[in-house]
Amino acid sequence: MAQFLLEILSEEVPSRMQRRATEDLQRLICGGLEAAGIDYDNAYAFATPRRLALLAYGLPQRQPDVREERKGPRADAPDKAIEGFLRATGLERDQLETRDTPKGPALFAVIERPGRETADVLAEVVAKALAGFPWPKSMRWGSYEVRWVRPIHSILALFDRRPVALSFGPIVAGQQSRGHRFLAPAAFEVSSLADYREKLAAARVILDADERRALIRERVEALANAEGLALVHHEGLLQEVVGLAEWPVVLMGRIDADFMALPLEVLTTAMRTHQKYFSLLGPDGRLAPHFIFVADNESADPSVIVAGNERVLRARLADAKFFWDQDRKVTLESRLPALDDIVFHARLGSLRVKAERIAELARFVAETLGDTDADAAEHAGRLAKADLSTEMVGEFPELQGVMGCHYARQDGLSEDVARAIGDHYAPQGPGDSCPTDSLSVAVALADKVDTLIGFFAIDEKPSGSKDPFALRRTALGIIRLILQNGIRLDLRRVLGESLARYAGDLDTLVDAGEVVEIVMDFFADRLQVYLRGEGVRHDLIAAAFALRENDLVRLLARVEALSAFLDSDDGSNLLTAYRRANNIVEIEEKKDGRTYERDELQEELLSEEAEQLLSERLNVVNERVGEAVAEEDFQGACRTFATLRQPVDRFFDEVTVNVAGDEPLRQNRLRLLDKVRVSFLKLADFSQIEG
Repeated sequence: MAQFLLEILSEEVPSRMQRRATEDLQRLICGGLEAAGIDYDNAYAFATPRRLALLAYGLPQRQPDVREERKGPRADAPDKAIEGFLRATGLERDQLETRDTPKGPALFAVIERPGRETADVLAEVVAKALAGFPWPKSMRWGSYEVRWVRPIHSILALFDRRPVALSFGPIVAGQQSRGHRFLAPAAFEVSSLADYREKLAAARVILDADERRALIRERVEALANAEGLALVHHEGLLQEVVGLAEWPVVLMGRIDADFMALPLEVLTTAMRTHQKYFSLLGPDGRLAPHFIFVADNESADPSVIVAGNERVLRARLADAKFFWDQDRKVTLESRLPALDDIVFHARLGSLRVKAERIAELARFVAETLGDTDADAAEHAGRLAKADLSTEMVGEFPELQGVMGCHYARQDGLSEDVARAIGDHYAPQGPGDSCPTDSLSVAVALADKVDTLIGFFAIDEKPSGSKDPFALRRTALGIIRLILQNGIRLDLRRVLGESLARYAGDLDTLVDAGEVVEIVMDFFADRLQVYLRGEGVRHDLIAAAFALRENDLVRLLARVEALSAFLDSDDGSNLLTAYRRANNIVEIEEKKDGRTYERDELQEELLSEEAEQLLSERLNVVNERVGEAVAEEDFQGACRTFATLRQPVDRFFDEVTVNVAGDEPLRQNRLRLLDKVRVSFLKLADFSQIEG
């Protein structure tokens, strides 16, 4: 069995694209081999900053021969039918076989195709994969028509120690590769997969990203420990630097003391986001005046590399210190007029207008919650976006909100207000923590609800995979704020209050009631997504939402009780009974051309003991379930509802609903069944429940 090696050497591939690129390369090449009927033992794809490689083992020298049989028309079929079959198979008339079938003699074609050389198939598979490679962004270079993420320098394609004849644009595949750009740039010839790995390592290239990651982690932690410092772990940063170095060299630099007075977030953002440096903590738990970085080069004098990185960071932090000093010369309050010049959305007004809406809605939410200072909520909401006009946020957009918090403290505002300004964007994603302070929650909810209702009001809602304004994430943020803090809030009312604050500011306003209901449906969908990971059934959420439940905490309690109830023997049997009752009533309503919904039941027509017992039990259950639901004792409501099982079962066993010759009796029994299905609505809309 033979081996196959493919390497595309190019200019630096962005780190964020490398992992996906390895998956795509393996999928395209291996998928092409499988489609061609070529088996292989295993295959592995790798990426470094400059190369994308695939190593495959256990390939045959040739495709297997293929023998295919096709049944054609009858032997005595018209000539045109036979000619069409010949064209489809590519055979001549004398190459067809005549065989007996249950329907008489028929023509059969036996097509045999000898397998092709695997090297020839590989050339086609690779060419197709490169031409259709799904880079997020690609480019043309020179006057060439082919596209790749960055200009390609060479392609190495080797099958069974021999070059594969293929080309991509101006690049003709060969048997050579190159090592590290600075440390070993000379070309070298490759004879096998083992030879490739060995020569790459000698040429200062670590091919395996997992190996580079482990090496960087080990050396970073060792360097920090040697200085008595603790590393601030950040998996995303580690993943990024793994894709920036083929031969990682870990070094430590110092931060000038003049910059240590800057806010912690400014220092760490400048280092992590802009420079790709690791932050360190001293024994006291505070940020240490040191940083660790990963270079993609070696030097006889590492201090030269360290000094260069210190110089770059010094310039970055000097800008940050200038912005910090300048921004603090004016208050956040005085920055509000500048928000008039920043457009939130062309149809939703400026950030100043949005800030006023947030302030008003934050006051409403605070008053609704009852334990929150409404004046403070309004003040924090009005100032929440003020830092977007600062120099610091202009340079470091990642610090929006964070800098507002710092500047609020500088202005002498209360810690609660400052924290609410800093937290109002949270949570921004699944891994982001959720604010717990009631003032922060009120402002964060106001901001997110204002955004959500505004975009839905102008019909800019998500469509398919497109969500340009991140409204799905915004809705999930609202859900997390409510559920994780156990907030009792009438969500439908909050949405309506938010929409009312857009009055006169929208050039196109969809009917207010319609917008609120569309957004509530959107919440139902997002809640299903959010709770899916916790094993909560989506149909139960839909069943509870169908009752126009506005309180998400109460809705979740209802769903949990309903889930436990349906998992019980009584619950599953009652679900079956509900469906039976519902189906009977729906069928008869269609026949009768009328509805029995909430028709007055005539007790005097209940002639059989089973229907009398069911009616009596329904009255008791409806009263007790109503009381339990009002007290939010949903588990108690389900236990009460379970007592319906015996009378419902007995009714279906002993009573004929569609009794012949007695229309008043028949209609009264349909009213009783309608009363059964209506009673289920006290718990949920059981028609939404699956299974």
